[in-house]
Amino acid sequence: TRLENQAKTRDANAEYLTKLLAEIPGLTVAKNYDGCTRNAHHLFMFRYNKEEFAGLPRAKFLSALGAEGIPASAGYSPLNTESFIQAAFKTRAYQRVYPAELLAAWVERTRCPANDKLCDEAVWFTQTMLLGTRSDMDDIAAAIRKIKSFAADLAKA
Repeated sequence: TRLENQAKTRDANAEYLTKLLAEIPGLTVAKNYDGCTRNAHHLFMFRYNKEEFAGLPRAKFLSALGAEGIPASAGYSPLNTESFIQAAFKTRAYQRVYPAELLAAWVERTRCPANDKLCDEAVWFTQTMLLGTRSDMDDIAAAIRKIKSFAADLAKA
């Protein structure tokens, strides 16, 4: 019964937050592509360019967001390099079905540098972040501006 109202709130807040973050050099918000008629906003994602934040590593940026009361995460790591994949390849079942050369070449064959870069730069807010007020969106942007203003000091810490 809450879904439609929450979806409208997330849409409005995502649109507003996108405009606020677009004003901060070093952040690139994920966009909707032409033809997209609706976005569930189960995540609000943007790219973080540490060079625009005095070289502040993303991990420290995320910690600083948390210290400002803004929970965020780094999102996924590249799935093709996860240890569970390599462990699966070492099982008898995989080794029985697939030739050793094929398994050995899998990681290289599935490399995706653009995805790897995205995984290194991504910052995610969960959908609950977008259920707040417009003032909450202002607070998110203010926290990021504050972090940017102290980025050089944070990078040295």
